[in-house]
Amino acid sequence: MRVCFVTEGSVGEYWDESRHRAACDVLAFGAGGLGEVDYRRELAGETAKLEDLALLSRELGCVAIAGGNTDSCGVRRKSAAVAEKGRILGVVDMLHAGGEFAAGGHLKVFDTAAGKIGVCVGEDLFYPSVCEGLSLFDADAVFSVFGAAEDFAPQLMLRACAFCAGVPVCMCAEGFAQVASPEGEICYRTSKRESVFEFSPRREYRLTAVRTRGQRRYGRKDF
Repeated sequence: MRVCFVTEGSVGEYWDESRHRAACDVLAFGAGGLGEVDYRRELAGETAKLEDLALLSRELGCVAIAGGNTDSCGVRRKSAAVAEKGRILGVVDMLHAGGEFAAGGHLKVFDTAAGKIGVCVGEDLFYPSVCEGLSLFDADAVFSVFGAAEDFAPQLMLRACAFCAGVPVCMCAEGFAQVASPEGEICYRTSKRESVFEFSPRREYRLTAVRTRGQRRYGRKDF
């Protein structure tokens, strides 16, 4: 899977630039890729931020992922949209929210030409169960759409999530991008505005046994 990370600027700014763009399977923006998205204005045709993402995916022939703050009738959420072949495949929201943002939609794995892609939004990265759930939904890789990293926690949790979920986890954040392997190691990190990294998704499973008490039913023989 060949991934192009764009750590600065919006989808619209990237679209307007005329410079050569590297061929990739997945084009990933951070939390500012879409900016502020008002669903009512999008539906009314006053803005076209989601449409721009869809058109970009068609133009470059890849899967495009970008984050932003969405507004649905006054309810604000941290979200990420996924597009392929000129259409929006879906929008997912951060599950663990607080303050001015509300918790949003369900976990989603997108079946694309690049592979099965799970999307983790914002601080959901701090909850390994999110990436584990996406892995159990058969994701080949998880993409974390993140904002600014103020400390070492995002890198630590990126490694933890990759190790717990058993799949590569890619992060595109404000000013940097990084990838953690299923072994829990950082295998790629850059502060470049645009960069390309390629890795091979692995679909490995193992059987585990748990010793527990209870939860057993016995058949009755008295009737």
